Amino acid sequence: MGFSALVASALCTFLLPLLLFLAAVKLWDLYCVSSRDPSCPLPLPPGTMGLPFFGETLQMVLQRRKFLQMKRRKYGFIYKTHLFGRPTVRVMGAENVRHILLGEHRLVSVQWPASVRTILGSGCLSNLHNGQHKHRKKVIMRAFSRDALQHYVPVIQEEVSACLARWLGAAGPCLLVYPEVKRLMFRIAMRILLGFQPRQASPDGEQQLVEAFEEMIRNLFSLPIDVPFSGLYRGLRARNIIHAKIEENIRAKMARKEPEGGYKDALQLLMEHTQGNGEQLNMQGLLCSPNQEKQLDMEVLEQLKYTGCVIKETLRLSPPVPGGFRIALKTLELNGYQIPKGWNVIYSICDTHDVADLFTNKDEFNPDRFMSPSPEDSSRFSFIPFGGGLRSCVGKEFAKVLLKIFTVELARSCDWQLLNGPPTMKTGPIVYPVDNLPTKFIGFSGQI
Repeated sequence: MGFSALVASALCTFLLPLLLFLAAVKLWDLYCVSSRDPSCPLPLPPGTMGLPFFGETLQMVLQRRKFLQMKRRKYGFIYKTHLFGRPTVRVMGAENVRHILLGEHRLVSVQWPASVRTILGSGCLSNLHNGQHKHRKKVIMRAFSRDALQHYVPVIQEEVSACLARWLGAAGPCLLVYPEVKRLMFRIAMRILLGFQPRQASPDGEQQLVEAFEEMIRNLFSLPIDVPFSGLYRGLRARNIIHAKIEENIRAKMARKEPEGGYKDALQLLMEHTQGNGEQLNMQGLLCSPNQEKQLDMEVLEQLKYTGCVIKETLRLSPPVPGGFRIALKTLELNGYQIPKGWNVIYSICDTHDVADLFTNKDEFNPDRFMSPSPEDSSRFSFIPFGGGLRSCVGKEFAKVLLKIFTVELARSCDWQLLNGPPTMKTGPIVYPVDNLPTKFIGFSGQI
């Protein structure tokens, strides 16, 4: 082969793919620019759109908080990007978030990534719209009323107390608390929300459900490609395991006339309502300082003002989910920029907490900051651990009750020491400690 042939071969092998890649990047840039609404005089927010098709999804998934912090420092409180196959604007700050959350059904509508919609299902509360969402939320809220929560308190207290006794009796110098807490919270949720009794599941069966739930959550945000070993495939398989167990429990409940355990769990309340109104029960819809020696109840818990402040401060620093997804129903204007119709909008909870002017010394853990009343109007969107507006978390009061009971029982049962000091937290997609929280527990009798 002659020299000219070698050069031609090299050009075809290396130069042509490079030129095609550069052309694809240029076309991608032109597409991103042309997708702005020409009828709106405002510019698109600053930012970058990443690689063709993939956008900046891979960087966000791999780097998480580091990637988002870099974007915030470079572009401010509103910037454009391309995530999960869609052009996206990420929004933070109390005033900007207020505009988005209060614009539900008028400016924006909920739209989670395709993988989330597929795994959770179209009938899940978070995927419903307008009248369907309003009706379903009203039904589900019956299971989280104050009267319902009152019935749940003794069950939660029983589970937490038994768990702490196991921790104190565990052999070894330390316990990995994070996986233990996940198991405890899952067990409480299964009893309270779905009526599973402790005798109904073996330790192996319970662990299988815990692992299935973790697998489902881990793969919620994945590429929408359902092939073996893909994230979506694993998430769907885990969801099916959970659905099968719930359906088995529903059939058992429908065969009984009286609830077990002396209280009505959330599933029982929802079944009674749907049956009384001739509605069909949908699996995807369901998935989704006083004397401390007193028996806990709602009245006692409501008096624990400072405990509530400790929980709020924890949620401020480490909100359980990083944000929420919306889609622009029409081109809207926000803080001098346009968000074109059809673009995704992500409102950031963690960044909004970080930048809130309402909080001083933001990195300091200081529950006292919540002892004084917060300013009304837009400043209330400076603290949004459970979202806000029409789609605020339906189970937020249940979560607060559970966290208060856990805190009270922990404080009056034992002392503890985090062996690695304050934990480093990561998000994937929920917040978690990277070291699993190795902890030494000491009973007040002095016994480890």
